[in-house]
Amino acid sequence: MSHTLTMHPDRLFPADAGTRAVARALYQNVKDLPIISPHGHTDPAWFATNEPFANAAELFITPDHYVFRMLYSQGVSMESLGVPTVDGAEVETDGRKIWQRFADHYHLLRGTPSRMWLDSVFSEVFGFQQRLDSGTADAYYDRINEKLATDAFRPRALFDRFNIELLATTEGPLDDLAHHRTIRDSGWGGRVITTYRPDAVTDPDYEGFTDNLAQFAELTGEDTSTWTGYLNAHRARRAFFKSMGATATDHGHPSATTANLSRSEAEALYDTVRSGRHSAGEAELFRGQMLTEMAGMSLEDDLVMQIHPGSFRNHNEFVFQRFGRDKGADIPSPTGYVRALKPLLDKYGREPALEIILFTLDETSYSRELAPLAGHYPCLRLGPPWWFHDSPEGMRRFRQQATETAGFYNTAGFNDDTRAFLSIPARHDVARRMDCAFLAELVADHRLQEEEAAELAVDLAYNLAKQSYRL
Repeated sequence: MSHTLTMHPDRLFPADAGTRAVARALYQNVKDLPIISPHGHTDPAWFATNEPFANAAELFITPDHYVFRMLYSQGVSMESLGVPTVDGAEVETDGRKIWQRFADHYHLLRGTPSRMWLDSVFSEVFGFQQRLDSGTADAYYDRINEKLATDAFRPRALFDRFNIELLATTEGPLDDLAHHRTIRDSGWGGRVITTYRPDAVTDPDYEGFTDNLAQFAELTGEDTSTWTGYLNAHRARRAFFKSMGATATDHGHPSATTANLSRSEAEALYDTVRSGRHSAGEAELFRGQMLTEMAGMSLEDDLVMQIHPGSFRNHNEFVFQRFGRDKGADIPSPTGYVRALKPLLDKYGREPALEIILFTLDETSYSRELAPLAGHYPCLRLGPPWWFHDSPEGMRRFRQQATETAGFYNTAGFNDDTRAFLSIPARHDVARRMDCAFLAELVADHRLQEEEAAELAVDLAYNLAKQSYRL
């Protein structure tokens, strides 16, 4: 028995009829605004080559750890979902079988943001009117693949259809940005830019760190055996990324630790980590020093700095060894910001020309640490709810806990932070609906005038992201 797929027009709005009416009116003013997507992980090759997506499984399942981590948690193997292995060992390659397996387990996503995003894509992008389940799997697979083969569903056409004004991808320091060069030289009007993510050469625990430093030297012509040469290599790569459109850097450290060492101390520490004979504490100290160094470089080149700490990455050692990074086994950890950021803020916190956007996976820090910090230091902004909290309830908790202390204008709008290209409109729609719902509550409580809420709705949906990322 198949079930109707419907996306209720008032979804996520307040249950109270009067408040819901305010939310609905606010939403009408923002629902069709262009999408600013200033931080994400989509593949620039999609827009460089503009080749059709291969099939439904390769588009929706295999690359999206939001999806396959849930199935993995219920005993469905990653191999059976076509997730590629590090050593090239055999995995399922039949897209129809992968899709059927996904459909058989689609109920596992009930109540999750992934379910809402996917249903939105199925309904609004592909026009399905029946819910995905075991019985409709073949019909879904055939229709999706049929549409993917048409010009209207090539990456650039979808980019335009989704009304994306700007999309930023994220690349490592050793990337040649060839796909971005192709996009730039193609004459296509879509704006796809890069973001500098230097973890591979700032984290001594990153796999291949020493070899990465050697490649870093080759790319830049700098002597990375010295502290000065190493820092200049970063400056060179940052300048190259900026020439390819970058307006921001991104730093995915295990913690928010920062440091402000003397030059001699930093040189000695760099020699230690470069040798590979460092302790865990020395690795953490080096990462902390590099956050402060990156903040100083952002004052030099005007790149916005993003800090994404607090994830115990690759927690499942077996999955990491077999499938590599970003396979759904990154787990949130408690994160302190007040003491951890103090060395950096002591040096640069008063600089209004510096823009640092803070993210967290530790929601307990919103009202206790992050909102007070962003509500004081000129250089700090709060990024939107991230990763596990990029959800309706996560967005509600963020606004409730951060707004009274940080206000709205010390936040950076919304970014979708996704690898799943087709979910971008759905993610932004959820954020816009939840912000309108929150603003409607303030109007209903007579804490905000409705015309102010209307201005704020536009700022939260569009203006703040554009301003925060200097676009």
